[in-house]
Amino acid sequence: MHELPVIEKILKVVLAHAAKHRVKRVVAIHLEVGELSDLEEQWMQHYFDHLSKGSRAEKARLVIERIPARLQCAQCHETFLFVTVSDEGNVCPVCAATDCRLIAGQGYFIKNLEAL
Repeated sequence: MHELPVIEKILKVVLAHAAKHRVKRVVAIHLEVGELSDLEEQWMQHYFDHLSKGSRAEKARLVIERIPARLQCAQCHETFLFVTVSDEGNVCPVCAATDCRLIAGQGYFIKNLEAL
């Protein structure tokens, strides 16, 4: 159910851009969704189909690309892929520091639109 407010925000942005650029119909919406996000593709499309009825985006498909989770080391600033949560924490592959923060892989982003 947490997909619903996300899809509402996405649809609002899509419709605003469609109106601004005089788009007749949105065919597809390309999204980048972080792999750590708990958004499920089937529910995202389901809610989108429901919310977009009667709009310029009705029947548009969501094209979802999963973005890998990335961490950045606070010590040496190296960025690296998040693999798994372990008891030791995430260790920087360059300097072995454990003070690392998530910099990608949790959110969502509208990459582009296909429109007529």
